[in-house]
Amino acid sequence: MKGIRLFVIAFMLLGTVRAQRTDPFLKDLLQTHGSPQLRTILMHPDSFRYQLIYTRINRDSRNRPHFHSYYYRVNPLEYFNPASTVKMPLSFLALEKMNSLSRYGIDKYSPMLTDSAFSGQHPVFTDTSAADGLPSLAQYIKKIFLVSDNDAYNRLYEFLGQQYLNERLWQLGYPRIRITRRFVPMTEEENRHTNPVRFLRKEVLPSPDGQVPEGGVAYMQPAAESKAHFDFSRQVLIGNAHLDRNDSLIHSPMDFTRHNNIPLEDEQSLLRSVLFPESVSPAKRFHLTADDYSFLYRYMSQYPSEETHPRYDTTEYSDSYTKFFFFKAGRIPIPSYIRIFNKPGWSYGFLTDVAYIVDFKHKVEFMLSGVIYVNRDGVLNDDKYEYEETGYPFFREVGNIIYQYELKRPRKFFPGLDKFRISYH
Repeated sequence: MKGIRLFVIAFMLLGTVRAQRTDPFLKDLLQTHGSPQLRTILMHPDSFRYQLIYTRINRDSRNRPHFHSYYYRVNPLEYFNPASTVKMPLSFLALEKMNSLSRYGIDKYSPMLTDSAFSGQHPVFTDTSAADGLPSLAQYIKKIFLVSDNDAYNRLYEFLGQQYLNERLWQLGYPRIRITRRFVPMTEEENRHTNPVRFLRKEVLPSPDGQVPEGGVAYMQPAAESKAHFDFSRQVLIGNAHLDRNDSLIHSPMDFTRHNNIPLEDEQSLLRSVLFPESVSPAKRFHLTADDYSFLYRYMSQYPSEETHPRYDTTEYSDSYTKFFFFKAGRIPIPSYIRIFNKPGWSYGFLTDVAYIVDFKHKVEFMLSGVIYVNRDGVLNDDKYEYEETGYPFFREVGNIIYQYELKRPRKFFPGLDKFRISYH
């Protein structure tokens, strides 16, 4: 039996190695130009579990983009917690679903009231961050990209429903994606149940307790129970200890088998499908309007200081708050000619960022996605991670190395970037 177990373990490790993808070009570029700290991280992949994708973009004479990706330890079988990056596809899906309801006279700006119908659910009838004090899909998505708001994500999860959102992503060609939970403590059964949601007609004002004048509801979505089947056969254990919900120390790894999952390559593909929809097959595109694309481009790249509803405290939410590549470490000011269209995530010691970076002054563009795990003591859920001293500097340095390479890289045709020039005021 022992011999069989060893054979199975060896086979699994071999499968993991074969699934891993590294291009010598990217590896050599980072190791040649990296600081001693970066080279140390790159020398210890088992500790830092990093993955990187750099995508070079070349334009042709008609300004059409052509993509070539380089990988460093990219492996869909090596789990990382995607944290808030799951909010990105849910934002796309929510806009798409809203468009399918346009016959009811509603859109992403329509007042959206969330009711409750199952244990653990909470109603939401107001949003003090909005100019009119009312919740809406637009306001939730805005907060997701500006500061990665967790409550906003929960509302989108409930509007979409667990079964619909997963089956739609699978239909779009992402069978490895699994989004099973809100960002609030709930049981697996509670996460399968999602709330009733009401959309109001324009100019209708509900009472603080959610009462609506007769005829004021344009569309009502009933509560839903997910029957989606997820494959949890592959166990995912990380760390050597963790804190449970009661903050008790458990001397065993944390089990992520039933947590959310999005491979890094899928995350970048999702971002590309919205930034460059013409570059992917129609089957992989979200059904979005021109206004939806403009809306997403604005809030993916806007800084908290540039928004008035909500108005953020910039001592807490700096302009680099959600911009890991280049600027997060040390809160370095972002040059006015650079914009980053992205969605990061951070949780359980994992840092992730999926980004498209544009330099309008030097006519440079590229995509860059990465993940790193920084948890020296191996204890999860204790909020003691090396984000500041190791994680953010990793992203900043990798981003800068790629950017410096891009500044010097010859191009036959410089990109026309007017599509991404946005007025934020």
